[in-house]
Amino acid sequence: MNGYCGPKALATITREWGVQSAAAPGGEVDPALLQFKHLPPDSQTGKRRHSISSRTIYDDAFGEMKKKDGEDRSEGRTTDDASADFVRAVMGAIYLHAGRAAAKQFFKDHFMPRRLNIASLMIFRTPTKDLSKLCAREGFQPPVARILSETGRLSRHPVFIVGVFSGKEKLGEGAGGSLDEARTRAAVAALKGWYLYSPLDWRVPSDAEESAAKPWAPQHVDVGDIVT
Repeated sequence: MNGYCGPKALATITREWGVQSAAAPGGEVDPALLQFKHLPPDSQTGKRRHSISSRTIYDDAFGEMKKKDGEDRSEGRTTDDASADFVRAVMGAIYLHAGRAAAKQFFKDHFMPRRLNIASLMIFRTPTKDLSKLCAREGFQPPVARILSETGRLSRHPVFIVGVFSGKEKLGEGAGGSLDEARTRAAVAALKGWYLYSPLDWRVPSDAEESAAKPWAPQHVDVGDIVT
């Protein structure tokens, strides 16, 4: 769940669930509200480090800054921190009262659909050149584009389907209204197929807790270097 447990993401989920908060409540406050002593977002406990290296060093597994020795955070919480604690408490309550299966299903229903579509964010300005660099780096044969099929070449709306091959291995395929367009889309498909590869039979550590389950082994993670 760590990949989905950043305070900002969990605060968004809290708002989507319709949870209302009450800062520094008194006895007259509805007990159903999320109650906490409010701190402004720019307070020390609410500051966020945005670089990967600083988050790795200074943040804990939940994306929050590690508590310093002797530091007392009982003076209050930011709205994001309180919201994140609320979502984690809900997950913990489901696990304790309904069991592991219910907690995993709740996670799949409310967290997994929020996964970011990385493919839509990948933009290659020179895909054919980038693909050639990738093949050279990995020791593959240089990519070659070949026409797989076509229709309406002499019409106003032709369609070409082009495949990009490295030796006998097809790396990608694309369709377009011209050979250049189809070749470019094929190169983009090949690059996304390489960089966005995901194992088909992947397991999470909790799967090993099931009865008669095989011991969990970590998945191989590619170095992921993108050549541009």
